[in-house]
Amino acid sequence: MKPLNTGEPTDVGRYRVFAALGEGGMGRVLLGTSSDGRLVAIKQVHPGFAHDPGFRERFRREVTASRMVSGAYTAPVMDADPDAPVPWLASVFVPGPSLSEAVAAGGPLPPPAIRHLAAGLALALGDIHRAGLVHRDLKPSNVILTGDGPRVIDFGIARAVEGDSELTHTGSIIGSPGFMSPEQAEGKPLTPASDMFSLGALLVMAATGSNPFTGTSTPHTLYNVVHVQPDLRYLDPGLRQLVEPCLAKDPTARPSPAWVLEQLGPIAPTTSPWPPLVPHLIQAQQAEVRLLLDPPPPRRSRRGLYAALAAVAVVVVAGGTVAAVSLNGEDPPPAVAAPSEPAPPDVPATTPVNPDPLGPDNLRRVDFCKVLEGREVPGFGKLGKEIDIHFDTCTYSTPAGKWLELGAGGGLVDGEPAGELEGLPLYVKGSDDSCGAAVALPGLPNTKLSTRVNSLSTKDEACSVVKSALTDAVKRIRAGGHERELPAGTLAPLDPCALVGPATADRLIGPVVATNREHLHQCYYDAAGSLRMSLVRAYPPVQSKDAYYSRTATLDLGGTKVYLAENDDGVARSSCSLTWQHRSVSDRDGENVELTFGTSGTKLTSAEACEKAKGFAEVLLQKLPKP
Repeated sequence: MKPLNTGEPTDVGRYRVFAALGEGGMGRVLLGTSSDGRLVAIKQVHPGFAHDPGFRERFRREVTASRMVSGAYTAPVMDADPDAPVPWLASVFVPGPSLSEAVAAGGPLPPPAIRHLAAGLALALGDIHRAGLVHRDLKPSNVILTGDGPRVIDFGIARAVEGDSELTHTGSIIGSPGFMSPEQAEGKPLTPASDMFSLGALLVMAATGSNPFTGTSTPHTLYNVVHVQPDLRYLDPGLRQLVEPCLAKDPTARPSPAWVLEQLGPIAPTTSPWPPLVPHLIQAQQAEVRLLLDPPPPRRSRRGLYAALAAVAVVVVAGGTVAAVSLNGEDPPPAVAAPSEPAPPDVPATTPVNPDPLGPDNLRRVDFCKVLEGREVPGFGKLGKEIDIHFDTCTYSTPAGKWLELGAGGGLVDGEPAGELEGLPLYVKGSDDSCGAAVALPGLPNTKLSTRVNSLSTKDEACSVVKSALTDAVKRIRAGGHERELPAGTLAPLDPCALVGPATADRLIGPVVATNREHLHQCYYDAAGSLRMSLVRAYPPVQSKDAYYSRTATLDLGGTKVYLAENDDGVARSSCSLTWQHRSVSDRDGENVELTFGTSGTKLTSAEACEKAKGFAEVLLQKLPKP
């Protein structure tokens, strides 16, 4: 939230506007007041949509339908002008963080809050569907957590933008990939069942902190939405029974909002349905609105006032999306790094080479998609390579459309001990129709070699399949012959913790308390703050447009294009991420480096976090092999 720029119009229709809440893919959102003093959120669509001949008529039709939606869990539409030079829509402003911001700030919601959330969203969708609408873009940033329950916003707008416009015929997607239904991802006609799929994905995100379909890119995420069964093993059994039908690939198999309410049963009354952080964010947002409505007298200049506001900036709602924003003007231009001083002599944080075929040094050279390709798994089928864009995992599929994942990571560290497999400690975790099996790896206490499947007939069948596949994988890796290609400059065989020596790390981000090899290609420095370095195979990085970040920029560090994403969430809660492509593999993917510096446990600002991350990146770039 920030004041309007000098000279910017202060009226939209009959409303006085005084702040900018944010900007998204469909338009800009302003905060204003009506003649009776009510706060309103005014969405002005992007001018490009206004030039589309059919847009205004679709917008008028959708606004008319949206005005018919009423209920305790929606933000009612108050007014609109489809004929304005820039069409706009005004709805009641509801104070509160979005679900995405609340989870980002405080972690997954507790079970009682999930029940309140599910009930409120089911009631909201019922109201929307009865008005003849399909929301089309139900996602965490379009759900506001108010003092007495959730509110769904932005219903009806996506339909007006979609229409038959040429704006949607250029490969763009209206909606959020991780929360789309399969039929929406494929461009098929939508029914209210599409919103139920989005509801299921949203509840999983609220309960776990992550989307069940997120991949390494938009195409990968859409593929998961259409083809992959989500891993719901870690959900509370009651929530899983609620969510699983909603996530059916077939829209006719999904339940209605009324079914969700019936399954939830009576919801116990409470003075506040949310964890304590949410009321705090609501109060902070209301305080900022009061300050913008009634600013203190300027001591020297208006610029000084905005600088003072910036010093106490808080997280606020931005048109359904919550963003941490600075109030003191535009982001500074991209920085150009000064020449780096030569790294001082330093002894790398190496360990003796582990000769075990399952040790980290050898596993980094294994192509996981070669290990089981063409192998027949009893009770499952012949495995073929399906997704191979990661260093440490491979997804296989069978002719029948089933999938199995083999990889090395930390996903099964909480599995139950289940004896031994090929002389290694075995861990198994199964539920209903899914199962995962893992064995501990020497030299990496937090990492296991694992196999996973789901959507089989029973848990026992699934566990039998993964244990059989894992046994085969361990034997074949030990036998050798499955090495990946190692082109010049590749990051694949590198130990990330050995790239920057302890003395240099201590100088750049220290004092360093501990250096932990988290996974095969990930290193974590516990220092004055924390730094996580990951070497990944993924799609090329791009400049983030996520409203979660308070600032994004493109840097030039010694001739390397680096993408910066800064999250200013206050002292001890901010972070700064730097990402760049080290080596291109093809037009669609490459090898990337990701650095994230967090300020937890310190008094560092987000700007200071970015300076530390940049200093570390400058030295790291000198250490990496040349492609």
